[in-house]
Amino acid sequence: MAMELFSSAFRAGGPIPRRYTGEGEDVSPPLQWTGVPEAAQELALICDDPDAPTPEPWVHWVLYKIPSTVTSLPEGLPKTAQLSQPTGAMQGKNSWTSGQTIGYRGPMPPPGHGVHHYHFTLYALDSPLNVQPGETKKNLLKIMEGHILAAATLIGTYQR
Repeated sequence: MAMELFSSAFRAGGPIPRRYTGEGEDVSPPLQWTGVPEAAQELALICDDPDAPTPEPWVHWVLYKIPSTVTSLPEGLPKTAQLSQPTGAMQGKNSWTSGQTIGYRGPMPPPGHGVHHYHFTLYALDSPLNVQPGETKKNLLKIMEGHILAAATLIGTYQR
């Protein structure tokens, strides 16, 4: 069974509701998943926007050290580096250089730039990560190299 990632807030390929964007309440959307391999020790999640007018995809969320037994994330996770729920989970840096730089920040593409695609990718890992709170996407991906058992991506869209 392949790993699948989905949300009760928006359908795959569909628009992300304003509530979860920089124009709305900017809270993280609820996410659920199935099919995590039995050998998985931890999960990690990255959300980015490859349509951003920047050299690298714009990072909206980096979340890791999620216990492999967890099958969902509620709406509105706190924007802190260390989370109490899911137990032991940590959040990393998003692409913003000011304001809230840790945790989720929702879609806010440049006005008139067209439809942007937001990739929420969940990774199942074969061993616990040796990481600290506040990691960057780039560093997390490097640490995860050779440890990814499976991945699932949910894409949502948004435009201004």
